[in-house]
Amino acid sequence: MLIAIIITVIGASTPILIAALGELVVEKSGVLNLGVEGMMLIGAVTGFAVTFTTGNPWLGIACAAFAGMASSMIFAFLTLSLSANQVATGLALTIFGTGYSSLFGQAFTGRPITPFRSIFPPELATDPVLRLIFGHSPLVYFSLIMVVAVWWFLTRSRAGLILRAVGENDLSAHSIGYSVIGVRYAAVAFGGAMAGIAGSCFPLLLTPQWAERMTAGRGWIALALVVFAAWRPFRLLAGAYLFGLVMTLELYAKASGGAFSFLPAELWASLPYLATILVLVLISLRRAGHSNAPACLGKPFMPAS
Repeated sequence: MLIAIIITVIGASTPILIAALGELVVEKSGVLNLGVEGMMLIGAVTGFAVTFTTGNPWLGIACAAFAGMASSMIFAFLTLSLSANQVATGLALTIFGTGYSSLFGQAFTGRPITPFRSIFPPELATDPVLRLIFGHSPLVYFSLIMVVAVWWFLTRSRAGLILRAVGENDLSAHSIGYSVIGVRYAAVAFGGAMAGIAGSCFPLLLTPQWAERMTAGRGWIALALVVFAAWRPFRLLAGAYLFGLVMTLELYAKASGGAFSFLPAELWASLPYLATILVLVLISLRRAGHSNAPACLGKPFMPAS
C-alpha cells in the first residue's frame, strides 16, 4: 500500500512539476504568463489526438510540446511585441485553450489509448523497492532531469545569467547590448513547450482516455507553486510532491472511504485548491523586502528613446 501511494504521488505530481518549471523560467525573464492552464489543455488534446491516430506516444509528446509552444507565441506576440497587458492576455489564453480543447476533443471523448510504459525491463518492477526506481513512465524521469537542468541553466550558465538579468533589470540588460524581447520570446517559448508536455501527461500517464477539461485546474496550481517555491527549482520539486500528496489523499479517500470518512469526499476533492489559496495568502503576508520575485515581473519593456 505504501509503495502504491508513493508511486501515485509521483505520477500526480509530474504534470504540475513540468508546467511549473516552464513557468519558473518564464517568470525569471520578467514575464508573467497566466495562460498555463490553457496551454496544458492544448497540449493534452494534441498529445492525445496524435497518439490515438499514430499509436506513437513519443510523437504525441513532441506534437504536444510544439502545440504548447505555438500557443505561447500568441501570448508573446501580444504582450512583448504589442505591449498588451500580460495578466489579461494570459487569462484570454486560458479561455482560448479551454474552448479549443473542448471543441477539438469532442471526436475523441471516451476513446482509450495505450499510455506510456516504463522504459526499463518489466522484471525490474516486480520487487516493490526496485519498482520505486524503475517502474515509472519516461515523463517522470524527464521531470526530474529538468529540475536539475533548469537549476544548472539559471545558476551556472551564461545564458541563464542573461535571462535573470533581463528579469531583474531589463533596461540595464538592454543598455549593454542584450535583446530583452528576444530573451523573453525564448523563455515564453520554453514555458509553452513545457506546459504542452505537462498537458500530455494527463492522457499519456494518468488517464489513458480523453475527457473535457482533464487538467482540472492543475495549471493554476503550477502558477501558485512557482511563487510558493520562491522561484527556486529544488523547492519547486518539493512543493510539487507536496501538492501531489494532497491530490493522492483525495483519490484514496474516494476509493477506500473508511479510513478517510472523517471528511466528506467533496472536501477531499477541494483540498489541493484550498492548499493553493492558503499558500498564496501566506506568501502575500510576507514583507515586500523578503520577496524573491524578479524585479521586472509583469512589467512591459519600455526602452529609453
